[in-house]
Amino acid sequence: MNENASNIQREGLSISEACAVVGIGRTKIYQAISTGKLKARKYGKRTLVLRDDLRDFLASLPGAA
Repeated sequence: MNENASNIQREGLSISEACAVVGIGRTKIYQAISTGKLKARKYGKRTLVLRDDLRDFLASLPGAA
């Protein structure tokens, strides 16, 4: 594998990758997408979440009491 390729951080995350990044389960991620709170893109059968959209989603969550 090319050394530079291993250092590339992908901008589009699969649902599983988005779950791992934020520590939220698949069901909650899909609920956030279906309610419009989290933006997702489709490419063929794949659902992708952009890192910026994931950050915006997290920033929009209410603070803990």
